[in-house]
Amino acid sequence: MYFLAIGIFGACIGSFLNVVILRLPKNESIALPSSHCPHCLHPLKWYHNIPLISWLGLKGKCAFCRTPISKQYPLVEAACALCYLLVAWRVSTWPQALLLGTIFSLLLALSIIDMRYKAIPDALSLPALFLSFLYRLPLESLQDGLVFLGAFALLRLSVSAISRKEAMGEADSIIAGIIGAILGITLGFAAIYLAALIALVAFILLRQRGYELPFIPFLSLGLLIAWIFDQPILTFMEHWYE
Repeated sequence: MYFLAIGIFGACIGSFLNVVILRLPKNESIALPSSHCPHCLHPLKWYHNIPLISWLGLKGKCAFCRTPISKQYPLVEAACALCYLLVAWRVSTWPQALLLGTIFSLLLALSIIDMRYKAIPDALSLPALFLSFLYRLPLESLQDGLVFLGAFALLRLSVSAISRKEAMGEADSIIAGIIGAILGITLGFAAIYLAALIALVAFILLRQRGYELPFIPFLSLGLLIAWIFDQPILTFMEHWYE
């Protein structure tokens, strides 16, 4: 029942984040107008908004105009549910599970927004940063988070000055702060290394001229991988230093 409740809660958060992902970058209210079909603008009934179940029941089409509904809706809901379930499986207490699951869900929303709009709303990134300061011992999380945030900000300013153009974004520094707050210094560096490595591979595979590869999805993925495989990574790093 515990895992079922956590999964349902995560899917509901994902349903809400779908609205945030679509409306927040356009400076639209996330409350009004109420849920409606973006094509025929018909208001949706409450039973059209049940996470995952409604999309499956409607066979991926609007109940009124039968226009296909984007697969983003069920995918985000399922991904958020999986985030919460994964965290609940690894974390012993439910307050920590809810806290970390929320942070990962916010990072998922930020990653999608970064890929779509190349602009990160502070209304999502800053709450995720503040929540990350509560994950470990508050002073430790705050200290490590600020170290990573400051280091990334300094790196961004230095690279921008050398290249004479904007390098990275301000939000990258905030995500780095979240990584430091959750993982600490050692694992935090491992997460950023993994993020850079995966981003390099993606850049080589894409090879699209003029395309700016968003970095926040890779930072978020690096954080998730380092958090899941924390002990093997720490063991490997200890042997490497020896």
